[in-house]
Amino acid sequence: MIAISLGWGVQSFTLAAMSALGELPRVGVAIHADTTHEASGTYAFAAKWTPWLKERGVRVVAVINDRRYIDAWGTVSIPAFAVDGISKGQLRRQCTGHWKIEPIRRWLQANRNKQPVELWLGVSTDEALRMKPSRVKYITHRSPLIELGMSRHDCKLWLQAHSLEIPPKSACVFCPFHDQAEWRELKISGNGDWEKAVAVDRAIRKARPPYDLFVHPARIPLEEVDVRNLEDRGQLRLWDEECDGYCGL
Repeated sequence: MIAISLGWGVQSFTLAAMSALGELPRVGVAIHADTTHEASGTYAFAAKWTPWLKERGVRVVAVINDRRYIDAWGTVSIPAFAVDGISKGQLRRQCTGHWKIEPIRRWLQANRNKQPVELWLGVSTDEALRMKPSRVKYITHRSPLIELGMSRHDCKLWLQAHSLEIPPKSACVFCPFHDQAEWRELKISGNGDWEKAVAVDRAIRKARPPYDLFVHPARIPLEEVDVRNLEDRGQLRLWDEECDGYCGL
């Protein structure tokens, strides 16, 4: 059984599209582990392109783990930034396991008919450090983009060459790994994503006493963070640049 872990970002969508167009072997299923906290643009992209994949033989399945970012025992799943007035730290990241790995494994275990699974991951050459072996015996990880020597930029070029839309970056709206540009885009989007991130930032604040928790590394309430760039502050832009960072989820 061949499956794709479909996060609806640039790399995983490229994998699914390559399979759909016959440039990679046909997969049995593309599994989207829906955190329920993705940005609005990701959900809009998934709604638009799921039918396109299905029409070309790529089955798309969404799986959800209903564990919240704060569970009933007060455990915070996201790698929030902590401060107690003296020392600073960051919580261990558990969200990937809770919201992505666990629900995908459950679905595969229930549907693989005791057959081994080859799980394709959207890891490109510029993210090679993210390559990790599977921790369960029935799943083997594979990174076709690495095998093809494709970077994230190469994926964008491939999508453009095939007249396909480039998806927005996939990440939870409150992800502590956002860079400053991503926080700015979230705030100016006007689609409610910033407000959702602010609400989560407030909700986790007192979850781990004596520490206060924050989603931004400045360790201040998100609504107080200055997300303006140099242009917003009146400085002229002298060149164009693009950040090709990645979420790590």
